[in-house]
Amino acid sequence: MSESESSPPSTDAQDQPGVKIYSLSTCSHCKAAKKFLGECTIKYDFVDVDLLEGDERKAIVEDVRKFNPRCSFPTIIIGEKVIVGFKETEIKEALGME
Repeated sequence: MSESESSPPSTDAQDQPGVKIYSLSTCSHCKAAKKFLGECTIKYDFVDVDLLEGDERKAIVEDVRKFNPRCSFPTIIIGEKVIVGFKETEIKEALGME
């Protein structure tokens, strides 16, 4: 029996758009967004902006402002879509889960 017959290939990771969260370590909405994505087994990258210092922090804040001029958190990037705040329905739609 070949490998493909014993276990069907999974395309979930390949089909999933890139997900990045700009967050604050103390933000309850940021924590809820991370928890939700984790429960949905969605891979994501995140940056806790408040834990950065100096030039690194300034650079990341500038990145956030490109997506969200108000620079509020969480700012969630899913593929080409920007979601500001923890909006479960919008996150599901952007991930194709709805």
